[in-house]
Amino acid sequence: MKKILTFLIIALISQVVTLNLYAGSNGVLEINSKGKDQSAETKDCFETVNRGIFAFNQGLDKIFFKPIAKGYRYLPKPIRSGTSNALNNLSNVVTIPNNILQGQFKDAGINTLRFSINTTLGIAGIFDVASYYGLNKLDKEDYGQTLGTWGVKEGCYFVLPVLGPTTVRDTLGSFANFGGGDAWFNVTIANDTKYLENSDYYYSRLTAGVDFRAKNLEAFESLENNSIDLYASVRSLYLQDRKRKILNSNETTETMNDDDWEEIDTQ
Repeated sequence: MKKILTFLIIALISQVVTLNLYAGSNGVLEINSKGKDQSAETKDCFETVNRGIFAFNQGLDKIFFKPIAKGYRYLPKPIRSGTSNALNNLSNVVTIPNNILQGQFKDAGINTLRFSINTTLGIAGIFDVASYYGLNKLDKEDYGQTLGTWGVKEGCYFVLPVLGPTTVRDTLGSFANFGGGDAWFNVTIANDTKYLENSDYYYSRLTAGVDFRAKNLEAFESLENNSIDLYASVRSLYLQDRKRKILNSNETTETMNDDDWEEIDTQ
């Protein structure tokens, strides 16, 4: 029971940034979307409650995650870059099966090669060696996106404490990670392995959240400063970005940066 409670607490904390505004891969925040607002098509079934939870999450971010993210930026650039590369490499254990489930067999092959090369020659993914061989990074995939490509509708939009924006479909998709769909979870938490500890999974998830938040300090501040209704802006951004990813569209949406530190270093 203690192990389960510890996992739930750390998993929730680690997700606050990665789900608070779902990470995109096409650059920093760009308020330049010309597409139809997906939030008009998805019911906000619990808006009053959602707004209260959203305010709580924003407060938690200001007193906890934002200060940590600012401190993280003081780390040497090679450390931040290597950490980002390793986390991106690790995300392939979820992306690859979803590539296959969505029929993206070429992408699955590329990501498998990237994972194999970077895990070995790149020393656990710290160095992106695969890119030097022409195997460039592809968009991340998850089980919520897979359900979307299979025709499953979003269901109601709602906001979870700490976790942030989601829909019924995306929540169901996230459960797949803990039901055998995430190889990293399997070898660290689900199975008693000799060389890995439960804490390895917890630390990787927490670090992923801090890394993402640190990359997007200015983007979050810009969104806050330029939004008349921040709650509505976040809802629209989340739903538009999820739709874009499900359609594998290159359309520019309001999105956050999840690239390597070399490409966006501001210091």
